[in-house]
Amino acid sequence: MSSMNTAKQNSKNNWIEIGTLADIPKQGARVVRRQDGDIAVFRTADDELFALRDRCPHKGGPLSQGIVYGNKVACPLHDWKINLDTGLAVAPDEGCAARFPVKLEGGRVLLSLLPDEGCPNK
Repeated sequence: MSSMNTAKQNSKNNWIEIGTLADIPKQGARVVRRQDGDIAVFRTADDELFALRDRCPHKGGPLSQGIVYGNKVACPLHDWKINLDTGLAVAPDEGCAARFPVKLEGGRVLLSLLPDEGCPNK
């Protein structure tokens, strides 16, 4: 895990450029440091991108340091499984990590700083 501190602000809808796909390891994550809470940007084995608040809903563990498999990440503290596409914990666990829109445009990874609605995890 490493930080992506070279984010470039894009005035449209609070999107920032955080680097390239190659900057994020397959089945790994990079962290975008934010004063209001860090955001983990994940890359799956199939090169899908997801972004969640870097805080497990269970005990606040850093999801960016967890193991990515399929479209899930396992929290490194207590092995809670979190769905990368929804931010929801896998049953029987309950809770969610705030989800942020992320997209790939022309080889650049863009991240919205506005979380999707419906998950209060901060």
